[in-house]
Amino acid sequence: MSVRELVVLGTASQVPTRHRNHNGYVLLWDGEGLMFDPGEGTQRQMLRAGVAAHDLNRICVTHFHGDHSLGVAGVVQRINLDRVPHPVTAHYPASGRRFFQRLRYATAYRETVQLTEEPVAGTGAVLADTPSYRLEARRLSHPVESYGYRITEPDGRRMLPELLAAHGITGPDVGRLQREGAVRGVRLEDVSEVRRGQRFAFVMDTRLCEGVHALAEGCDMLVIESTFTDEDEDLATEHGHLTAGQAARVAAAGGVRHLVLTHFSQRYADPSVFEQQARAAGFDGELTVARDLMRVPLPKRR
Repeated sequence: MSVRELVVLGTASQVPTRHRNHNGYVLLWDGEGLMFDPGEGTQRQMLRAGVAAHDLNRICVTHFHGDHSLGVAGVVQRINLDRVPHPVTAHYPASGRRFFQRLRYATAYRETVQLTEEPVAGTGAVLADTPSYRLEARRLSHPVESYGYRITEPDGRRMLPELLAAHGITGPDVGRLQREGAVRGVRLEDVSEVRRGQRFAFVMDTRLCEGVHALAEGCDMLVIESTFTDEDEDLATEHGHLTAGQAARVAAAGGVRHLVLTHFSQRYADPSVFEQQARAAGFDGELTVARDLMRVPLPKRR
C-alpha cells in the first residue's frame, strides 16, 4: 500500500526553542521523499523521526533565510555518506544559487551521489512531471525571493461495481478495460467516474499574495506558515509573514481539506492560540497545529 504522509521535523521560525527545532519537513509520497526547507539540526531530527537519507528524492528550498536552509549542508553530506542509490534533485530560488553552492560545499566530503540542481526563477514553473505527481513552484512575497511548492496527482478513474455488473464486465476483463479503455464495446467511462488526484501545497515565509491562493486552491493538505497571531498582523506584514487567521482564511477560501499550521515565532509559548484563531477565522476542515516529530497522513481520496 502506498504511503502518503507529512513528517514534521521542526516547527520554529527564526529562533529554535527548547521544544521547536528549526524548520524541516518530509513528504512521503508513493515511495518517494520530498524534503522541504531543511533548517539547522534537520539531520538529527531525521534520525529521531525515522526518516533515512535513502528516503529522499528531492530537496525543495523556499528561500535562503537560515531557518529554512542551514540544514542543507548536513543533509547533502548525509546523502553522500549513506551512498543513496538514486539521483537526488534540489530545487531552490535561482537568485540564491550562490547560497546553495556554499551550503553544498560547506566542508570537505566525498561525493558519491548524483545531486542535480534545478533552480526556479520568475513567477514560477512546473519543476517535474512524473507518473505519480506534478511538482510546481509559485512566487511568494517575502523580503528575499521565496517560492511555495505544490504537488498535484493526475486524475484517475474509480470503477463502479454496479455499472460493471450491469455491463457484464467481470474478472480479468476489468483490468483489460482499465488498460485498453474498452472491452466488447463497453468504454471505460461507461463504468467508472473521475477520481480526483490528491493535491498538496507547502507555503512558507510570505505575505498574502496571489501565489499563496494559487498554491492553496483545492488542496487536500496545505502546510502553511502562521508565524504570528492575529494581534501582531502589522508585524507579520512588515516582515513578510502570515498570521494564523490569515492562513486559515486562505485555506477556507481555497477549499482546503486539512490545514497544517507551522513556523511559529518564539514569542508564543502556547500553540493552542493558533488553533483558536484559525477556527475563529472560519476554517472548519481538519486542522493540525504542527509539533516537532509528528506524522500527519494525507486525507483519504474523495
